[in-house]
Amino acid sequence: MPMIVALYVVSFLDRTNVSFAEDALELDRGISDAAYAFGAGVFFIGYAIFEIPSNLALRRFGAKAWLARIAITWGIVSACFAFVQGETSFIVLRFLLGVTEAGLFPGIIMYLAEWFPNAHRTRMFAVFYLAQPFSQMVGSPLSGALLELGGSIDGVTGWQAMFAVEGLLAVVAGVVAIFALVNSPEDAKFLSPQEKAALREAMASEDELRSADGPSGVWAAMRNGRVWYFTVIYFCLQVAVYGVTFNLPTQVAGLTGREVGWQVGLITAVPWFVGMFACYSVGRHAVTVRRRRAWGTWLFVSTGAFVLGSAWAGANGYALVGIVCITVAVSSFLSIGPITWSYPTAFLTGAAAAAGIGLINSLGNLGGFVAPILRSWVATGTGSDALGVAALGVLPFLAAVMMWGTRRFRIRADRLLVDVRGERAAVDGGADRR
Repeated sequence: MPMIVALYVVSFLDRTNVSFAEDALELDRGISDAAYAFGAGVFFIGYAIFEIPSNLALRRFGAKAWLARIAITWGIVSACFAFVQGETSFIVLRFLLGVTEAGLFPGIIMYLAEWFPNAHRTRMFAVFYLAQPFSQMVGSPLSGALLELGGSIDGVTGWQAMFAVEGLLAVVAGVVAIFALVNSPEDAKFLSPQEKAALREAMASEDELRSADGPSGVWAAMRNGRVWYFTVIYFCLQVAVYGVTFNLPTQVAGLTGREVGWQVGLITAVPWFVGMFACYSVGRHAVTVRRRRAWGTWLFVSTGAFVLGSAWAGANGYALVGIVCITVAVSSFLSIGPITWSYPTAFLTGAAAAAGIGLINSLGNLGGFVAPILRSWVATGTGSDALGVAALGVLPFLAAVMMWGTRRFRIRADRLLVDVRGERAAVDGGADRR
């Protein structure tokens, strides 16, 4: 788990550090707001195209080799941002960054689903998700500091130093992963034969239910209605996540009246620090289907409401209220992720899991392409940046309705869940009274 978290820390840092260089790239390389928004989002086009092939490759070559390959290649591409000359090279490198990173997140979700039974999976997903707030909590001050320190070196700008250093961190993480990751529980030296047998029995029992309940094979998974249902939910979530993330430093700078740098980086880290505790707490206690559904629904509502609140605060000059709203919104959408992924991993296994999880993540992540463009388009069309922010808060309400609608799903693997009193859980549905 520490290696998995470390990989995603540098991954999330390298895909979002561009937000710290937005103003500098415009000043030094003439990259317009529209080109920045398109470049920020085009990452997800490359990511979506190669997501499913990458997941299938992981099943063939093993998690150790494939996840390490992903980290090393995306680190090289990320470091190359130090050599951006204009809009074309910026957009091309953002696309290549998506291509090289494709498969990391869904590959890890699939990997963890093979190690942890349904009853424990949401908690372990929450541990994995801690990489997001941790990367921003540590990465925001780091990026801000590199922007300031890099400018003190002759011939090197701050943004060039930031991209080079943080890209090389990914390369180092990829090399370490070759030695630290274990492909499967059967290969784990830290498990005794008795522990391996117990885990093998638990996973076999769950796999039997997942195989009977879910689609079989790649094409069946891609046609499955439930897979597409969760793709829409995840798309709505990602619009909020990346709409906030890509513009958080500039939004905080606008609220506080400071330039983007080390101090803004520290303030930007606050929402992620709070979100780290919220994410783990929700994941640790979401042990029943009813809790997962109810908390997921209300967390989507909270995300949308507080994104709208941050827009209102920014428009009216209430800096403290704006920071609080951003903090609650970040805490909410971070806590939703582990719950959302607990659903498809309860009915997908084998090749169907590789394809289904890849499809949900790839198309869902197109929300990261839509978000900056939507925000820029609304802000430009209305002349109000606040309305651009507010536009990002609409789709989470649709996701809330859809999350509540999962009460109609009957997933057999949910029989293996137990509630906090140790009672056997009923299959989720209209009869669910827990």
